Amino acid sequence: MALPVLIIGKSGEGKTYSLKNFQPGEVGIISVEKNRLPFRSELKPVRIPNYEKQMTEANTYAQVNAAKYAWIERTIEKAAAPSIVIDDSQYLMANELFDRSGERGYDKFTDIAKNFRNLIHFVNELEDENKIVYFLHHTESDGDNREKCKTIGKMLDEKLCVEGCFNIVLFCQNHEFYTQGNGMSTAKSPEGMFEQKIPNDLKAVDTAIREYYGMTGDG
Repeated sequence: MALPVLIIGKSGEGKTYSLKNFQPGEVGIISVEKNRLPFRSELKPVRIPNYEKQMTEANTYAQVNAAKYAWIERTIEKAAAPSIVIDDSQYLMANELFDRSGERGYDKFTDIAKNFRNLIHFVNELEDENKIVYFLHHTESDGDNREKCKTIGKMLDEKLCVEGCFNIVLFCQNHEFYTQGNGMSTAKSPEGMFEQKIPNDLKAVDTAIREYYGMTGDG
């Protein structure tokens, strides 16, 4: 089975910058919102196709967003790179909410939560034991003033707990990764995999994960 990994942090703290030490062929980058990386590199992010341009009277925004998730799943499954990054994954939820802002009722919130949960499950169930998929995701404060995965509405928080779907959650702050919860975040990682605080180098993280679990880097 493939391995999903969650990287959380506020904007500008170094989540995307952590990709800097990857070389082309080592990682594929699916960018939900941005076209360029915040550093010079031969790495080339790919954007999700603009399915809104294909809208017809027969299509709804629910169908458009379902097509986006289907494209992401196909891209992950077919990618030659052993590691995949979904950059700014919280915008999958935020953009769908804006797309469907004209819809009344709570069905859209159920759909948004289900679509994101199903993407995580897709990675967990993918029959490629050497593939790692990183979700780079913004945070928000919870009731205990901890930084947690940013969501839309209460369904993902109260009924699912997004962090619970991941074995590894790293909290990025001031261009460093915190690997365990210490009261300020929902970070966690397996025993002995990392030190408490490490540089925000996702290539080094990727190497450590593969060594810990006996995964290859060949995809």
